[in-house]
Amino acid sequence: MKSFSSHLLRTFFTALLLATAAFAVTAQDFKVGFVNTDRVLRDSAAARAAQTKLQQEFSRREREVQTLGTQLRTASEALEREAPTLSEAQRVTRQRQLVEMERDFQRRRQAFQEDLNLRRNEELQQVIERANRVIRQIAEAERFDLIIQEAVYIHPRHDITDKVIAGLNSAPAAAPAAAPAR
Repeated sequence: MKSFSSHLLRTFFTALLLATAAFAVTAQDFKVGFVNTDRVLRDSAAARAAQTKLQQEFSRREREVQTLGTQLRTASEALEREAPTLSEAQRVTRQRQLVEMERDFQRRRQAFQEDLNLRRNEELQQVIERANRVIRQIAEAERFDLIIQEAVYIHPRHDITDKVIAGLNSAPAAAPAAAPAR
């Protein structure tokens, strides 16, 4: 009985040793890469083109909102200056106008920000989708087992962000969707 249990124990340790050795060999063959998504969205030509497109698309509305804000500030300053010389009825009328201007300004500014954020997210999503295609191509070509996009720490030898940016910059852009009128 004792020889059977010692044989079983030796078999178990041998299997454990073989499993450990197999894992070590597999771990050495396991290839990991890392992509810094923030850098891709900041440094790639596609991301810069998306930013330029957004600026062109929204610059007119941004100027309109800024002009409305300046008009509101000017009207407020004028009311403060002229309030002592105005009749009660004139002062109340101008205050109502100022409140109405403030509401209009806030509504337009909020609508502008919401539209801009929606379009920015759409444009960034397109860049991310293109970057993911490039990442898959690199992973297949270089036989990566795992590509990580978020990490607390990564050794620089695993960082393939520059390759992704280069691939994204050289890849033709997908057919642009028609931008909605704003």
